[in-house]
Amino acid sequence: MAALPVFRWRLAPDGYATRRQLRALGLRPGGQDVAAQLERPRHRRGPLVAYLYCVDHAVPVRPMTPARKAALAKANRARRLCPVCRRDAGYVIPTSLGTCVPCADTDPHGSDGSTR
Repeated sequence: MAALPVFRWRLAPDGYATRRQLRALGLRPGGQDVAAQLERPRHRRGPLVAYLYCVDHAVPVRPMTPARKAALAKANRARRLCPVCRRDAGYVIPTSLGTCVPCADTDPHGSDGSTR
Protein backbone atom coordinates (compact mmCIF):
# COMPACT_ATOMS: atom_id res chain seq x y z
CA MET A 1 0.00 0.00 0.00
CA ALA A 2 1.45 3.35 -1.03
CA ALA A 3 1.52 6.17 1.49
CA LEU A 4 -1.10 8.86 1.06
CA PRO A 5 -0.02 12.40 0.24
CA VAL A 6 -0.43 14.58 3.32
CA PHE A 7 -1.24 18.29 3.07
CA ARG A 8 -1.40 20.91 5.77
CA TRP A 9 -4.78 22.37 6.66
CA ARG A 10 -6.16 24.69 3.94
CA LEU A 11 -3.23 23.94 1.61
CA ALA A 12 -4.61 21.07 -0.47
CA PRO A 13 -4.25 21.55 -4.24
CA ASP A 14 -7.26 21.90 -6.54
CA GLY A 15 -8.84 18.64 -7.60
CA TYR A 16 -9.23 17.22 -4.09
CA ALA A 17 -12.30 17.52 -1.86
CA THR A 18 -13.69 16.11 1.38
CA ARG A 19 -16.96 14.15 1.42
CA ARG A 20 -18.79 17.23 2.62
CA GLN A 21 -17.31 19.38 -0.14
CA LEU A 22 -18.21 16.74 -2.73
CA ARG A 23 -21.78 16.67 -1.44
CA ALA A 24 -22.02 20.46 -1.77
CA LEU A 25 -21.06 20.00 -5.43
CA GLY A 26 -23.73 17.32 -5.88
CA LEU A 27 -21.14 14.53 -6.00
CA ARG A 28 -20.15 11.46 -3.99
CA PRO A 29 -16.89 9.47 -3.83
CA GLY A 30 -18.45 6.62 -5.79
CA GLY A 31 -16.33 3.80 -4.36
CA GLN A 32 -12.94 5.42 -4.91
CA ASP A 33 -10.29 5.08 -2.25
CA VAL A 34 -9.03 8.02 -0.22
CA ALA A 35 -6.61 9.95 -2.43
CA ALA A 36 -4.92 12.18 0.18
CA GLN A 37 -5.37 13.59 3.64
CA LEU A 38 -5.27 16.94 5.37
CA GLU A 39 -3.72 17.36 8.78
CA ARG A 40 -4.37 20.24 11.11
CA PRO A 41 -1.89 20.37 13.99
CA ARG A 42 -3.23 20.75 17.51
CA HIS A 43 -1.47 21.77 20.70
CA ARG A 44 -0.58 18.77 22.91
CA ARG A 45 -2.76 16.35 20.93
CA GLY A 46 -2.59 14.46 17.67
CA PRO A 47 -3.51 16.30 14.49
CA LEU A 48 -7.04 16.53 13.13
CA VAL A 49 -7.26 14.50 9.94
CA ALA A 50 -9.61 14.97 6.98
CA TYR A 51 -9.65 12.54 4.06
CA LEU A 52 -9.66 13.85 0.51
CA TYR A 53 -11.07 12.34 -2.68
CA CYS A 54 -10.36 13.15 -6.34
CA VAL A 55 -13.08 15.38 -7.73
CA ASP A 56 -12.41 13.98 -11.23
CA HIS A 57 -13.36 10.44 -10.14
CA ALA A 58 -16.44 11.46 -8.13
CA VAL A 59 -19.86 10.51 -9.46
CA PRO A 60 -23.21 12.32 -9.16
CA VAL A 61 -25.34 11.79 -6.08
CA ARG A 62 -28.12 9.27 -6.63
CA PRO A 63 -31.51 10.95 -7.06
CA MET A 64 -34.11 10.65 -4.30
CA THR A 65 -36.65 8.03 -5.38
CA PRO A 66 -40.22 7.96 -4.04
CA ALA A 67 -39.42 4.81 -2.04
CA ARG A 68 -36.33 6.39 -0.45
CA LYS A 69 -38.31 9.53 0.33
CA ALA A 70 -41.05 7.47 2.01
CA ALA A 71 -38.51 5.48 4.04
CA LEU A 72 -36.80 8.68 5.20
CA ALA A 73 -40.14 10.23 6.19
CA LYS A 74 -41.05 7.09 8.15
CA ALA A 75 -37.71 7.10 9.99
CA ASN A 76 -38.02 10.79 10.87
CA ARG A 77 -41.62 10.27 12.05
CA ALA A 78 -40.40 7.48 14.37
CA ARG A 79 -37.78 9.82 15.87
CA ARG A 80 -40.53 12.35 16.71
CA LEU A 81 -42.90 9.86 18.36
CA CYS A 82 -42.81 9.95 22.18
CA PRO A 83 -42.67 6.41 23.63
CA VAL A 84 -44.62 7.47 26.75
CA CYS A 85 -47.58 9.48 25.45
CA ARG A 86 -47.39 8.11 21.86
CA ARG A 87 -47.86 11.61 20.38
CA ASP A 88 -45.89 13.26 17.59
CA ALA A 89 -43.79 15.83 19.45
CA GLY A 90 -43.19 17.93 16.33
CA TYR A 91 -39.42 17.72 16.89
CA VAL A 92 -36.85 14.95 17.22
CA ILE A 93 -37.03 13.49 20.74
CA PRO A 94 -33.72 14.20 22.55
CA THR A 95 -31.90 10.96 23.32
CA SER A 96 -30.81 12.44 26.65
CA LEU A 97 -34.46 12.60 27.75
CA GLY A 98 -35.87 9.59 25.89
CA THR A 99 -39.32 11.22 25.90
CA CYS A 100 -40.90 14.45 24.78
CA VAL A 101 -40.23 17.48 26.98
CA PRO A 102 -43.71 17.58 28.61
CA CYS A 103 -43.41 13.90 29.61
CA ALA A 104 -39.88 14.46 30.91
CA ASP A 105 -40.98 17.50 32.95
CA THR A 106 -43.72 15.70 34.88
CA ASP A 107 -42.77 15.37 38.53
CA PRO A 108 -43.09 11.69 39.60
CA HIS A 109 -43.20 12.63 43.32
CA GLY A 110 -45.93 15.23 43.21
CA SER A 111 -45.66 18.99 43.44
CA ASP A 112 -44.48 19.08 47.11
CA GLY A 113 -41.46 16.84 46.43
CA SER A 114 -42.44 14.12 48.91
CA THR A 115 -41.91 10.45 48.07
CA ARG A 116 -45.19 9.20 49.58
